[in-house]
Amino acid sequence: MSELKVDKVSPRTGTYVSLNTVGSKNIIINGDMSIAQRGTSVNVGNNDNGYHTCDRWSFFESGSPTAVFTMSQSTDVPTGQGFATSLKMDCATAQGSLGASDLLRIEQRFEGQNLQYLKKGTSSAESLTMSFWVKSNKTGTYIAELNDSDNGRQISKSYTIDSASTWEKKTLTFEGDTTGTIDNDNALSLVARWWLAAGTNFTSGTLATSWQANDNADRAVGQVNLADNTANEWYVTGVQLEAGTTASDFEFLPYDMNLDRCYRYYQMVADGTSDVQVISNAVSYTTTTAYGVLSFIKEMRSAPSLDQTSGTGYYNYSNVGNSDTFDSFVIAQPNTRNARLNNGDTIAITVGQSGWFSARTTGGKIALDSEL
Repeated sequence: MSELKVDKVSPRTGTYVSLNTVGSKNIIINGDMSIAQRGTSVNVGNNDNGYHTCDRWSFFESGSPTAVFTMSQSTDVPTGQGFATSLKMDCATAQGSLGASDLLRIEQRFEGQNLQYLKKGTSSAESLTMSFWVKSNKTGTYIAELNDSDNGRQISKSYTIDSASTWEKKTLTFEGDTTGTIDNDNALSLVARWWLAAGTNFTSGTLATSWQANDNADRAVGQVNLADNTANEWYVTGVQLEAGTTASDFEFLPYDMNLDRCYRYYQMVADGTSDVQVISNAVSYTTTTAYGVLSFIKEMRSAPSLDQTSGTGYYNYSNVGNSDTFDSFVIAQPNTRNARLNNGDTIAITVGQSGWFSARTTGGKIALDSEL
């Protein structure tokens, strides 16, 4: 038998990397656009504010814009960089002349409790570096912005698309802000924004390249109007936002880890793409109502609401003895880990029998929404 003798154990030297920080340098979630639980393509406009395709990426407009964009998950990506998907904004209905209060942009929103290490509002505030790949047929100046929602503060940086329809990597550094600490909670604290169009209310001042109190006129000075022609399109992928003044290589996460990060904010239960998708176990509580307990895939940011598609006979309660269809669900007593579901309109069933809820037909979509 071999014997190992150790004369001395010396302290570990060098940089220690905590397991808690591995795979977490990127504040952006789903920066490679690989997760799209809601679907891969939708037209947005006419105040369709919110999340539509790639998870965690929200469309936002204000004023009275008439432009419509097709927002989609695309397979057009920069060659040789390891990306498989991008987010594409394709102008479907043009608006050549913007109203003063019109704006169009995409954005991602962050919880304050995830940003405490940035030390914002102190003399040691960390700078943030944003890097991303972008492509558009419309060359010119575009604006990226950070907005501190807790303290009403903003900072903007411009970048230029130099070559039409060519993938280009952009890097922007935002200085640390020594004013205004970020709340340590699960509510909205910081927003990263990519402007696509801006009326004069947002372009008539001087671009806020240093942190300042919110002033609309200083937010998007120089921004091109991506909505002025139906030939216009804009792609983005490989988005990273990290502490420090230099951009590191994009942090590729395994698909399951990326999906888990998205599940905190949105969980698809039945996606409506096929018949008979089981939703939860259930029991017939009365002759007209069944109750089910829905356990979430992952703990959510806050008690979620239901995002569902309602339609005649879309859903079903079934057991060995009988079954009946209904049009929508009601969520009750939700917390961050589970909730009770019951049918939203009456069904005819026998009391006390165990069964299950399901999406009965194609189109019956139900999801849990805890987005910021």
